[in-house]
Amino acid sequence: MSKTSILEAGNSYSFRNYFEMTYEPEDILAEFGFSLQRSTLELPQSADNLEQLAQLKNSIERRLPYVSLTSEAARREILIAPIVLALIDYTQAQLRIEYSINVSEQLKGSLDYYLYTQHNLLIIEAKNANLARGFTQLAVELIAIDKWITSEEPLLYGAVSTGDIWQFGVLNREQKQVKQDLNLYRVPADLNQLFSSLIAILNNNTN
Repeated sequence: MSKTSILEAGNSYSFRNYFEMTYEPEDILAEFGFSLQRSTLELPQSADNLEQLAQLKNSIERRLPYVSLTSEAARREILIAPIVLALIDYTQAQLRIEYSINVSEQLKGSLDYYLYTQHNLLIIEAKNANLARGFTQLAVELIAIDKWITSEEPLLYGAVSTGDIWQFGVLNREQKQVKQDLNLYRVPADLNQLFSSLIAILNNNTN
């Protein structure tokens, strides 16, 4: 028995619309010909010296007792943005914030943080601190990037964050599959491991 399409013909959908949908993420991804797999990802780790990261971790830990993180703006400014900016220092990646792309009427909107060297990394904020729906939006945005970029990278990496919790996803372009990492990374507790993977992805230390 065939399924009824989730996306209505003639309608326009932004990335935020997929966050708001109550459908299962597997069904949403199937609309674009992709499958979803949940598994523990073997994320790359950078061999770079991360001594300067201690300063970032200390500054986050020092400020947290004085900041209320109940708003999206607070989580973005205090927890997410400092990590993204530190990535530039380590990788010299180009950064685009609220970067608009328009692949089709079903795949368009703004990417929260899009970083690229010769490789790509997408980081998005989970609205309303809803990590599950945030991952669905991340997966759809990775599918949009797959159709948008001209490089032949086999894997496209992304991460969704509530600020204090991060989760990775990876899109396999040949298999047309998105993998959702079962592991979650806490900030500041797991900052070193999280940051090491983010650097390795941008530097292509993915073997």
